[in-house]
Amino acid sequence: MTDADRTVHRRNDVHDADLGLRIPSRYRHDWALFADWCSAADHRPIPAAPETLAMFLHEHPAAVATQRRRLSVINAVHTGHGYPAPGRTETVRRHLDTTRASRLDRLGQLLLQRATELPTLGWPSGLFGRRDALLLVLAATGMAFTDITRLRRRDLRLDSGALVATTRAGERFRIAPVPETGDNPAATIYQRWAEIQTFLDQHPGTHLLRHHLTDPVEIIADPLDAEQARQPLLCPIDRWGHLPHAQSMAPQSVSMLVRAHLSGRAPVRKVVPVPPQDDSDTSVELEIELDPDYYDRGTTARRRDHEALEDLTDVFGDIEQRADALLDELLAILEEPQTCR
Repeated sequence: MTDADRTVHRRNDVHDADLGLRIPSRYRHDWALFADWCSAADHRPIPAAPETLAMFLHEHPAAVATQRRRLSVINAVHTGHGYPAPGRTETVRRHLDTTRASRLDRLGQLLLQRATELPTLGWPSGLFGRRDALLLVLAATGMAFTDITRLRRRDLRLDSGALVATTRAGERFRIAPVPETGDNPAATIYQRWAEIQTFLDQHPGTHLLRHHLTDPVEIIADPLDAEQARQPLLCPIDRWGHLPHAQSMAPQSVSMLVRAHLSGRAPVRKVVPVPPQDDSDTSVELEIELDPDYYDRGTTARRRDHEALEDLTDVFGDIEQRADALLDELLAILEEPQTCR
């Protein structure tokens, strides 16, 4: 595009005085519709939250082509002013594509069912089961695998019984309780995994963790400190049950596990018997009765040894004198002039 073309484009732009934006003329109508609705509904048009855009599309039904054009305009205005495009999120895509949304809802129900069937106790089956269950819950929301691996412990929270997850881009996913019963299996699954991470905060290492998964004890969770909040939510687990706190799962691993659980080909973790917890560290003071002649026998032995070894000083002195004499003789031989034959 030449400088002249840019000048023409700028001349045709519309300046939004209220927001301080320069809107291309071809976007004027669709952007004005969105901005006016945001003003009336008390929402911020830029940067707009994905939930705001989804609500706008819901309250302004139109043909799919029209909705896609509106979405394209709102995305373009955002990216043109340095903001992420709010329309490139799962929340908005579901509102725009009802067929896709229906398919994902059915898939989400299946993932939640698989998650509730995974083991929660036993070593190491309970450890893998709790992590994979939360992984399936997050996948059931439609969240991208890459976004799942980027979640930190601070990004999940409970809100009035609902489980709320917030991605790095600011998109929120909410799993509400079942209306009929008020139960929320997703919240329970999250709490079980959070319990594991809290236990490891207090007792690093797997020795005590395997006993906890065999015979659970009550865990008192304190608020996360700054370092704990930044730790990855989902970590890889090796075959010994070690969890590197600072390492996130790879998107490929998440994708593979989700597909494996859906197909029924997920690896089966056998429960390994855990030996009883060692109580040898409990200090028990034993009462020891000493022989009344103990000190007398010790004194007698030391006196006897002293008398038997009394002559060793003279022996060692004699040996040292002989060694010095041999050394002097050797040096004298080495210093004698060598005769030529």
